[in-house]
Amino acid sequence: MKRRDFVKDSASVAGGLMVAPAYMKGMISDSPNERINVAVIGTSGQRKNVRGMINGRGGVHINTYAKIPNVTVKTICDTDERLFPGVVATVEKLFGARPKTEFDLRKVLDDKDIHVVSIATPDHWHALMTIWACQAGKDVYVEKPVCHNVSEGRKMVEAARKYNRIVQSGICYRSSKAVKEGIKFIHDGKMGKVYMAKGITYRYRVPIEHVSDSPIPEGVHWDMFLGPAPYRPFNENRYIYQWHWYWDTGTTEFGNNGIYRMDTVRWALNKNTHPVRIHCSGGKFVRDDDQEVPNTMIAVYEYDDGTIIQNEVRSLCTNPEGMGDSADCFLYSDQGWMSFSGDGYKTYFGTKNEPGPSKSDNDFPPEERSDGWKNLIDCVRSRKREDLDNDILEGHLSAALGHLGIISYRTGMKLTFNPESERFVNDREADKLLTRKYRKPYTMPSVV
Repeated sequence: MKRRDFVKDSASVAGGLMVAPAYMKGMISDSPNERINVAVIGTSGQRKNVRGMINGRGGVHINTYAKIPNVTVKTICDTDERLFPGVVATVEKLFGARPKTEFDLRKVLDDKDIHVVSIATPDHWHALMTIWACQAGKDVYVEKPVCHNVSEGRKMVEAARKYNRIVQSGICYRSSKAVKEGIKFIHDGKMGKVYMAKGITYRYRVPIEHVSDSPIPEGVHWDMFLGPAPYRPFNENRYIYQWHWYWDTGTTEFGNNGIYRMDTVRWALNKNTHPVRIHCSGGKFVRDDDQEVPNTMIAVYEYDDGTIIQNEVRSLCTNPEGMGDSADCFLYSDQGWMSFSGDGYKTYFGTKNEPGPSKSDNDFPPEERSDGWKNLIDCVRSRKREDLDNDILEGHLSAALGHLGIISYRTGMKLTFNPESERFVNDREADKLLTRKYRKPYTMPSVV
């Protein structure tokens, strides 16, 4: 069955994809001379600059792959064909060859020459694309948060394991050499007993105003853009970047940027499970515009040993925090406290906050600094999933923190969660928000 002949039942699509891994087996060796072909999917989910060029995550993917030997971006895929000329020119300049262009990701998955699918789409597409890619025998880099809801994250893990795929979660703090050193500092007990961690996302967001529905622009494949989300009339506010602020397609600032903080502090606390209690409050304050999701939230997660993680986002005018640096993750212990940013850590001890060890990626030679894309390619060659900076299971556990906080906010309840079953305790209403209703034919298969 060809994906371009897409049938109405996505379970049938999944069935057609399941035979694909056989032809991929053995296609990639660990030879440094063997070229890895990448398809970058999703650029219209990011901001456009004044020239209409990509300057968001899709552009970051392309530019980063260009720095890795024997890797080429063979195909770019986007539901907005208006963006192709600029991106094609960029890829041709970086890689010396003109890439193929597609608006339908299913045709990309049909291409046996593609080894890696690099997903930079809006959040609501991450899970289904990753699962389809695994079923088609592709390895995957998927942007943060890896999924739109908790149940999707678990299915992504199942697909990666079932089809023996390398799936990297795109949370870049995990690839910082300095951050890794800071995590080891904590795990070695050098901060003493850590009892609490906090992540903050204080970032002013410009109001999106009120925008009327309008005709679908020529070159935009709106139905494909919406995919599993409910069908809505075309609206510019639901499209380029602003999709973040709608329940159908986004995951609030918890998923957009809070995920970096939650992943780092969960890693630092060595919490490889879900919390058991969650409470979140907040709201949409001050603004009168089309944004559906709250612009201020604070969630508290409690683990079974009593350890607490606090997750706070604030998208309005706000104070800085973190001793004057760019830190956004904080850990508190009986001996002092520690801060993390995306490229390093600092420690402070005692009641007078005496500075202790610190490290930045700038303290390492450029050739020793790692990144998630290179780490992915290394693991694609070696087939050693254990060497991934951020395996899909880690991405699922960290994304779930944001999702659980959102469910507490939307239900207005303090919730109790069972980490083993990944269900709430005696709360059917909250359980409903662990998944979503999928729009046919873009439905999540019951068995991946």
